[in-house]
Amino acid sequence: MSDTYDVIVIGGGPGGYVSAIRAAQLGLKTAVVERDRLGGICLNWGCIPTKALLRSSEVFHLMHRLSEFGFSAGNLQFDIAKIVARSRKVSQQLSNGVGFLMKKHKIAVIAGEAKLTGANTVAVGDKTYAAKNIVLATGARARTLPGLEPDGKLIWTYREAMVPDAFPKSLLVVGSGAIGIEFASFYRTLGAEVTVVEILDRVLPVEDEEISQLAQKAFVKQGMKIRTATTVEKLEKGADSVTATLKTKDGKTETLEIARVILAMGIVGNVEGLEQSGVKIEKTHVAVDRWGATGVAGLWAIGDLTGPPWLAHKAMHEGVIVAERIAGVEGVHPLDASNVPGCTYCWPQVASVGMTEAKAKGSGRKIKVGRFPFIGNGKAIALGDSEGLVKTVFDAETGELLGAHMIGAEVTELIQGYAIARAGELTDADLARTIFPHPTLSEMMHEAVLDADKQALHI
Repeated sequence: MSDTYDVIVIGGGPGGYVSAIRAAQLGLKTAVVERDRLGGICLNWGCIPTKALLRSSEVFHLMHRLSEFGFSAGNLQFDIAKIVARSRKVSQQLSNGVGFLMKKHKIAVIAGEAKLTGANTVAVGDKTYAAKNIVLATGARARTLPGLEPDGKLIWTYREAMVPDAFPKSLLVVGSGAIGIEFASFYRTLGAEVTVVEILDRVLPVEDEEISQLAQKAFVKQGMKIRTATTVEKLEKGADSVTATLKTKDGKTETLEIARVILAMGIVGNVEGLEQSGVKIEKTHVAVDRWGATGVAGLWAIGDLTGPPWLAHKAMHEGVIVAERIAGVEGVHPLDASNVPGCTYCWPQVASVGMTEAKAKGSGRKIKVGRFPFIGNGKAIALGDSEGLVKTVFDAETGELLGAHMIGAEVTELIQGYAIARAGELTDADLARTIFPHPTLSEMMHEAVLDADKQALHI
C-alpha cells in the first residue's frame, strides 16, 4: 500500500475503529494509527474489563445467597489473581477481534504515536502519511489534582484498580461518578471496606436525584461509607497504607487510614500536540460542530476527545457520522446527545436517558411523572432482585418522553427500550398501547408509562 489515504483515523478506540470501518465500507482507503492496543481504553482498560470484574463480584454475591434458592455450600472464597486474569483474557479476546475487523475491511493499522505535521499529513515515527481527511479519536485519560497524584502503588487510577496484585482490605474512592461507583461496588461486594468521597451533595450526581438517593441507600445498606459534600484535603503515604484527611463543606475534618486509594475524578482529553493544528481547545477538549468538524479543513474529531458524555457508544455513533459526512452520504443525521443513554454497572445497576425530573421542570414545561417499583414485578421477585425503581418523565401536554431513569437488576439492558422510544418520538399513548411480554422485567417500563397517567395496573 502507498502512504496516501482518503482517511486516517488517529486512535483505535471504539470511536476510531468504528469510524474506520464505516469509512472502508463506503469505499474510502483508510488507515488507523494506534500507539497501544486496538480497542483503546474501552476494550483494554475500561468498559469491557471492568464489566468482567463486576461479573465475578456478582457471582460471588449470588453465591452468598444460595440458601434463598435452595442450595448450600461452604467455604466460599475468591482468587483475585484468577478474577483479574479472566478480565484480561476477555479484554484480549475483544482487542484481537478488532484486529480481525481491520483485516476484514482492508484497513491499514499503523502502530505508533501520531503527530500532525500539516493540514493533511501525519508522522508516525520516521514515516509520514497523507490523507484528505484526518479523524482525531485520541480519547481521554484520568484527571488528577495537585496533591492527589497517583503513584501506581498506593494511589491508583482505573488502570491499577483493574489489576491489583493483592486484594486491598480497605479503599478510599475519590469521586462517585460511574467509574468510581463501579470500582466501589466491585471491591465492596468482594469484602473490602470502602469509603466513597464526593464533592457534590449526592452520589452519581448526573443521575436523577431520586435515583441517586435510592442508589446511596442501597450502597450504605451494603456497608459502603458515603461522604458527600466532602473533599480530600491531603493524602499521606505510608509503607503500605495511606492516611487521608477529609473535609466537609461546613469545615469538619475526618482522618482515616486505608490500604489503597482509587482516583475517579473525571477525565481530560488527550489534546497534546494539537495546539498548533488550528483546532479550538476548550477545557481540555476539542471543539467541534454537530458533524464532528473542527473548523480546520479535513480535520475531524470524535469521542471522549470532544467532551461529555464520555461514553463509548456515543463515540461510535460520532465515528459513523464523520465517516458518512466525509463520504458525502445523503441524509446523515447529527448525534442528539440527549438521546445517549448512560449506564452504571454497580449493584444495583443504574441507567438513564434524557432529562432528569429536575431538568424537565427547569425547562419550563408542565410535566407528569410515572413510577413503578421492582417489588411489583413478578419476574423481579422470581429472580430474587425485587429492589429498584423505573421512573418516566413526560411532557404533560404533548406526551413526549422527556426522560427515563432506572435502578435495579438488569436496567442497563432495559434502558435501550426508552432510548428507542425517544429516537422514534413515541408518546406516552404510543408506549401505553405497546404490548410488553410477560413475565419480564420490561413490564415495569410499561407500568411506569401507565403510572404517569395514573393508569398503572399492578400498584
